[in-house]
Amino acid sequence: MSAGASLAAGTGDRLERTVFAPAWIALGLASLPFLFGFAIPRWAQYVPFLASVLVLGLPHGAVDHLAAARVGGSEDRNGGFDRPLAVVAVLYLLAGGAYLLGWLLAPASSFAFFIALTWFHWGQGDLYVLVALPERTHLRSRTQRALGLAVRGGLPMIVPLLSFPGTYREITRSVTGLFDPSAITVLDPVFTVSVRLALGGGLAALSIGALVIGYRRAEGVGRKRVWRLDAAETLFLWAFFLTVPPVLAVGLYFCLWHSLRHVVRVIALGDGTDSMEPTDPVVGGFVRFAREAAPLTAGALVIFAGLYLLAPVADVSGLIALYLVLLAVLTLPHVLVVTWMDRKQGIW
Repeated sequence: MSAGASLAAGTGDRLERTVFAPAWIALGLASLPFLFGFAIPRWAQYVPFLASVLVLGLPHGAVDHLAAARVGGSEDRNGGFDRPLAVVAVLYLLAGGAYLLGWLLAPASSFAFFIALTWFHWGQGDLYVLVALPERTHLRSRTQRALGLAVRGGLPMIVPLLSFPGTYREITRSVTGLFDPSAITVLDPVFTVSVRLALGGGLAALSIGALVIGYRRAEGVGRKRVWRLDAAETLFLWAFFLTVPPVLAVGLYFCLWHSLRHVVRVIALGDGTDSMEPTDPVVGGFVRFAREAAPLTAGALVIFAGLYLLAPVADVSGLIALYLVLLAVLTLPHVLVVTWMDRKQGIW
């Protein structure tokens, strides 16, 4: 797939409907109670994160070896040596293992790195959707795509810090406190008004700048359509993360926005025998994905059990904190795989 190239027309149209509508509806409905001043109990806000263990969230990275093989055209279908699986397994062992060691030795730095890593990764997930799914994209240069990545990844990382600093700090303290109860003091300056406003103002400037440049480069009906989509989603996410408490907002976004978009990307690669045809049912792709993701999702849960032995927790908030560490450890090698996929598919 060359830069800016789209999928087959029928496939692209159906995958676009799968990607956009469920996320917009679910996130929009979730924001309504808070727009009208209602509160949701904290235990209910944890539900999307808990569900993500089995639904889209954790499993979305469990087929990295298959996605890499299909992008590289090297999937083994004869029962022989599975080179992509071996390479990805070693990558997860080395990168994930090193990052876990970092959590044990320097939890504050590791948490800051997790935010930066997730910023990049969630941005690259949205970048793929804006570049590869449409027939034509308004993100025509590397600079535009870098700006788009920075804006889209920054929205779920920075905007909650503006409107819910207390909750953001509480989560940070819970996660870093698993390994060092005093680690939060290193990160406390981030929660000051001046730093929060600087980060929020910077992200707002990037958002406006990216959309202005995109509008000027969006020549033609197809590109203007994608620019309008980009602008609408950017404004929607600003409003969503300003309004909805972070635990619920990020949990919903992780499952129904980021993970869903990556799963659709994997589905678009087909089953390793041929590229996906426009007549292939999308539901069949999800069934295939669930089947393929099941073994390594189970393996990730074994790692989670090991983390629990390393840092036992006594309540749901502690369990969520431990789950975030698991996601961090798995995200680093996952990002390396997805970055390689971006290069192979011409996203940049």
